[in-house]
Amino acid sequence: MNHINGLPAAHENLASLPVDGHAITSAAAARDHVRSLLRDHWSPPQGGVGPDAVTDLLLVVSELVTNAIRHGGGLAGFTATVIDGGILLDVRDNSDVVPTPAHGTGEFPQGHQVSGYGWPLIIRLSRDITIEPGPRGGKTVRVFVPLA
Repeated sequence: MNHINGLPAAHENLASLPVDGHAITSAAAARDHVRSLLRDHWSPPQGGVGPDAVTDLLLVVSELVTNAIRHGGGLAGFTATVIDGGILLDVRDNSDVVPTPAHGTGEFPQGHQVSGYGWPLIIRLSRDITIEPGPRGGKTVRVFVPLA
């Protein structure tokens, strides 16, 4: 298990909306789900949450789900949970392969590559990245995206 410590404690009054991976079949559906979660359950600190923080969150959602679909053998599960300071995302796929570099510096590819930008963006915009193998194969990528 690869793990970075320091995950904030869950807030008892806030919500988690687990979704069967079969219900989320695209990054757009996952973004819609997270927008609903924010609208219905997020209590921003005084002053609110800026649009950049929400944009960053939705970008991380898109990249995690797209990686699961394109590189992870398909999306096997998706959960978004509101916790103190932000959103905790769990994305489960069907591949045992850990992203390379799993916990790198977030450096972008050199040159004019078409792909390879998603994982560095996830590293730059998320905290507390955990990658755990699934009990019957696959893996779960968990990240915390700060909003406060």
